[in-house]
Formats: sequence, structure tokens, C-alpha cells
Amino acid sequence: MGRRGKAAALKLAAVSSEQKNRALNAMADALEKNQARIIAENEKDMTKAKADGLSAAMLDRLKLDAKRVSAMAEGIRSVAKLADPVGEHIRDWTRPNGLRIEKVRVPLGLVGIIYESRPNVTADSASLCLKAGNACLLRGGSESLHSNLAIATVMSNAVKSAGLPEHAIQLVPITDRAAVMEMAGMDKYLACIVPRGGKGLISAVMENATVPVIKHLDGICHVFVDKDADLGMAEKIVINAKCQRPGVCNAMETLLIHQDVAPKFLPLIAKNLIDHKVELRLDPKSESMLKGNGSRLKSPLLRKAKEADWTTEYLDLILSVRVVDSLDQAIEHINHYGSAHSDSIVTKNDESATRFLREVDSATVYHNASTRFTDGAEFGMGAEIGISTDRIHARGPMALEELTTYKYLIHGSGQVRE
Repeated sequence: MGRRGKAAALKLAAVSSEQKNRALNAMADALEKNQARIIAENEKDMTKAKADGLSAAMLDRLKLDAKRVSAMAEGIRSVAKLADPVGEHIRDWTRPNGLRIEKVRVPLGLVGIIYESRPNVTADSASLCLKAGNACLLRGGSESLHSNLAIATVMSNAVKSAGLPEHAIQLVPITDRAAVMEMAGMDKYLACIVPRGGKGLISAVMENATVPVIKHLDGICHVFVDKDADLGMAEKIVINAKCQRPGVCNAMETLLIHQDVAPKFLPLIAKNLIDHKVELRLDPKSESMLKGNGSRLKSPLLRKAKEADWTTEYLDLILSVRVVDSLDQAIEHINHYGSAHSDSIVTKNDESATRFLREVDSATVYHNASTRFTDGAEFGMGAEIGISTDRIHARGPMALEELTTYKYLIHGSGQVRE
């Protein structure tokens, strides 16, 4: 598969934007045409996942219905409409000896993507790789094998019918974890590996890889409600960041509240979160405010926070809460405990917002918005194959531009080096 994929990648690198877009639209049409087949295969995965006791959050990630299949198709069409990064002139200059040097974008080659649960990743990854002129070698989780095989087969057939290499999209049909380790050592064929999934999977890939790995280990995302926050806005952002879809990497895991607004805001937001069935892990200050004398808030969902809570990605309706003394302490907490994924400040103070945006060392940093927007589609990238918390070579949503590298084209007129 590696040999075939690398050969396909070399051919794709020379394919025109029009040819790639035609193939992408054919993929989208094929997904919709084969919707019933894809959903039927997904039902097999759902039945097994329920029998295996997967959590509600994991089942939600796995499930496909007509709406989600249509969304996958629309995602592919949106990728087709995006500007092609391949061939873009990044820079050019001429040396004193007359050599003209161009720096241009080119595809990475064969991209390996290892992921769990979410079958839509199969479509997102394949479409983005193809648009950027890359072939892809996909390895999904065992819990979504039937869904992934159906989606990949439908798309691969569509690509072939559009005249592009038939091995541009390949899915590894082996569920044994040994297949992951095999991919991790395929530096002869793979340009890079992007692992998406649990910390155990990503750590295993990192420890065994001879191929460059682009990854994020955790999504320890924060929302900080500043002393100058619009509390109505803060309430909406906090509820959205935690409750809209708690089982994803850009969901908030820790809420920080400035001590000046905590007496008013904390009881209000705690009641709202508890109404949403969120368990709160409280630091001493927030615990005192919510469980101390005079507090009317009584709930078994109020717990004491442990040190480990500040570094736990719950992916569930659980939230750690801390009252901080200052903006400085909020930034210090995030940079110490966070995972450099997505963090937000809610404030009307532009100076505080500027400091937070500048000093929080994360891939995506927000002012007055939910962390849930860290997503390729929401950023206008069409889709993404993962969120990188690395610094090299990609950071944040990894989309078309991040699926390219560059090379230098040097034009001469007979120059030789003396």
C-alpha cells in the first residue's frame, strides 16, 4: 500500500486544479448516491460499539445518518471550491550572479492518517489530501471499520472514474494495533503521519515513529472570564464551550473566573452548568463560594478538584473550575496546565484581551468567542485532518496549506560556482 500510494502521489503532484476538483465533486456525488449503503455499514459498527459499552460521547462521534453523510459530501464540495495551494509562489529573488530563485508550494507526498471513531475523518482527510496533490493512507479505528471501508471504497472508485490514480485514497483494513506500528516505521513511503484519537494512540505512534508525526496529545481548553467581562456573553460562551459537544478536543475542560466577578458570576454559571448535567470539580475558592454558608446551591455534581483535574481532558460533562486573582494568574495557569490547543478570554477590556492573545502560548487563542470554533471548516478551510499543537510544520487546524511543503526552483543562464 505504501509503494502504491507513493507512486500515486507522484502522479497527483502534476495533476491540474481542474482535474482535482472534478474528482472531488465526483467523490461528493458518490457519497450521496451511496448514502443508504454507508449508513447500513455504519449500523454494523454502532451495534458492536453499543455491545462493547462505548460511552455516549464516543457513540455520537461514530454515528452516521443522512444529515451527516450529506455534510461529508458538502464538506468535500467546499474543499473543491478552495484555492489550490500547489504551485503558489511564496517568494522569488535574483542573486547578484543572475540566478533567479523561486520558492513554490508543492505537495507533501503520501500522507498517513491514523484516527479513531469518527468516520467523517475518512472523507475530510481524503478530500484535503487530494486537493493538495497528496495521496493518503488511512487507518481508522476498529470500532468504525465497516463505515470507513464503505466511505473509502466509494470515494476511491469515484477518483478512479474521474481519471486520477486509483490508489490516491487507500484505507488499511487491518484492525490489529500492529498495523499502526507498521505505518509508524514506513519512512520509505510516508511523508508524515497525523494521528487523531486518544492520548494512548498518539503516544504509541510518537514513541515508535521513524516518520515525522504531526499531532496533539490533549485538548485541555480554557475559558477565562475576566473582571471586565460582559457576564451575559460569558454565560453563553461557557455553556457552548462545555455543553454543545463535550466529547471533542476543542471543548472547554477548565473554567477560570476572576475573583472580582466570581461572587456574582460563579453561582449563576454553576446553576446553569448543573442544569446541563455538568459535574463541577472546584478549587478551594470556588468551593467556598458555592458550598459555603449562605449558598443555596446544593448538588451532588459539586466536587473538590484534585491536582490531576487541571490536566485532564474529560471529553465528557465534567468541568474543573478555578477562581483566579488576576489576568496574570489566568495566563500562568493556562500556560502551565494547558495543552496549547484552544483558550479564550471573555472581556470588554481591549488591553487585557491583547495581553491574553499575545501571552497565552496556544495554537488558537480567542477573545469573546467559544473554543468550539477551532475547526478547519469553521476557519473557512473547508475541513481539516487534525488540530496540531506542534510548532513545526503545522499549528492549529491542519488544512490545505499545511498539507504542502515547498521547494526551490533556480533559473540560470550558464552560471557556474567559482
